[in-house]
Amino acid sequence: MTGTPDADVPATRRGTGLPLPRREGAEVEFERTVPAATDRLHRRSRDRIRALDVLFEADARELDVLDVLAERVRRTAAQSPLPQTSRELVELYAPQAQDIDEDIATHSRDWPLHRMPAVDRAILRLGSAEVLYGADETGRGAIIGEYTKIAEVLSTDDSPRFVNGLLQRLADVRGLLT
Repeated sequence: MTGTPDADVPATRRGTGLPLPRREGAEVEFERTVPAATDRLHRRSRDRIRALDVLFEADARELDVLDVLAERVRRTAAQSPLPQTSRELVELYAPQAQDIDEDIATHSRDWPLHRMPAVDRAILRLGSAEVLYGADETGRGAIIGEYTKIAEVLSTDDSPRFVNGLLQRLADVRGLLT
């Protein structure tokens, strides 16, 4: 028939190489993953992403973040060991985890933590830890900018604005929260 796709050629999503189902309800088999374009990020941002991986995994597996960190230090899923900076960021977040979640939930207006995308949750948690407990006054803007850039690379189109606004709000009320 004219105008119908060839049955032997898999459909793909906008040039990503990811297959689409041939018919509604069909299962999709992924041939490959498409990694985030982290090559345009600074080393410090890539270290933050490695720390985000730990927070994301702990959230997904419903484990304590320090337990997952210990696993990653012993056995890493990546080709390189977990950088020291990444470990320090996770260790900065861990003791404040409950307070940070409460702060995010309080200031995220109409977005309960459990409804946020998991990647955004991890970005906000780690960004909040740095903004509230790790940065001095002059470094907060740069940190917020980096987490906004990370959200741009790793998450949805709306995430960078959301992450930037929420981290900025937390930075603005920092004196009241810490």
